Amino acid sequence: MANTSGTRRVVVTGLGVVSPVGHDVQSFWDNLLAGRCGVDRISAFDPAAFDSQIAAEVRGFDPIAAFPSPKEVRRTDRFSQFGVHAAWQALKDTGVDLDKVNLDRVGCILGSGIGGLATTTEQHKILLERGPGRLTPFMIPMLISNMASGLVSMYWNLRGPNYATCSACATGNHAIGEAWRNIKMNDADMMFAGGAEAAIVPVGIGGFCAMKALSTRNDDPQTASRPFDLGRDGFVMGEGAGVVVIEELEHARARGARIYCELVGYGNTADAHHLTAPSPGGEGAARCMRMALRSAGLNPENIQYINAHGTSTPQGDIAETLAVKAVFGAHAKSLVLNSTKGATGHMLGAAGSAELIVCAKAIETGLVPPTINLQDQDPQCDLDYAANKAREMKVDAAINNSFGFGGHNATTLVTRFVG
Repeated sequence: MANTSGTRRVVVTGLGVVSPVGHDVQSFWDNLLAGRCGVDRISAFDPAAFDSQIAAEVRGFDPIAAFPSPKEVRRTDRFSQFGVHAAWQALKDTGVDLDKVNLDRVGCILGSGIGGLATTTEQHKILLERGPGRLTPFMIPMLISNMASGLVSMYWNLRGPNYATCSACATGNHAIGEAWRNIKMNDADMMFAGGAEAAIVPVGIGGFCAMKALSTRNDDPQTASRPFDLGRDGFVMGEGAGVVVIEELEHARARGARIYCELVGYGNTADAHHLTAPSPGGEGAARCMRMALRSAGLNPENIQYINAHGTSTPQGDIAETLAVKAVFGAHAKSLVLNSTKGATGHMLGAAGSAELIVCAKAIETGLVPPTINLQDQDPQCDLDYAANKAREMKVDAAINNSFGFGGHNATTLVTRFVG
């Protein structure tokens, strides 16, 4: 079918990621394919008092390569450090010479579900213990959720559309979809898009523990995140960033860009149901996937692979499975789904953008990473989730799902590029 979203085609030309299983795209991809897990006991603070004492931390990360100076690093929260570094990787990956493009038409949408939570808690402690005169003047710029996006524009003089999405766990996927709209509407020719998160701090873990949202499989961290498994007991907190560069096709061709895939569809709906729980039948997620298919001009039978939101929560995994079956009907049994959150934990606002990178790499390589820790499949999750072993298959069209607290749903759809 013809693309119904406009004549401007949008392609993915750059990838960048900071994750619990790799600080660059190649190590991230290799570790996902090998089924390696980034979950362990929390090292950032003593978690002994918490019900959940495990997380997928980004360990040994040095952000300096992406920043103008060490002083600039010190003036940024960890979530911004992740986001800027992932954007820097994506920039390098594109091979673009920014001096040769119109920077008025290059933008960035880099969101965060929570923003600078570490800065907020650290500065609040200083306020209580030492008074308001001891707060850093960089506190507000460090903690606001839009600052990673702002820094990317400042460091590389990107003067096009620039803002941050904030839709909990759908943040990164929404950022990519909205950046796609900017190019489709001819407001930009190139966009950096994604999400960044760094909420593995006491108040972050404590808040999610209070909701009973996190896994308490503390004695076996490596198997705690187990999407679609009957024994799942909640998600595992992750952190990091994923950023993609997307371009209008002729803009990419003019500079001889390598093209990973084409971004052809985007869906964006609300459950309008509950603060944290999904619609039980996955109705909002189903509408979102249908919207993405419609905007791409594709039929359900055109899709081979879905990167599921798949958080390892009791309700969420079932609701998403029901949504897939509602949209794809009999074809659902022919699809391969997976959730890489068994390996990375749930990177919250960064999850959707990191997982679009997985979709791009699946199209490029003909490999789909496994859903690890899927040992006893929930009978209510009765689809093919690429359990425990990478799947070799040709992927011509892939869907990427992200669903956030508040009932926010985002679906992006990518296809093999055909010139």
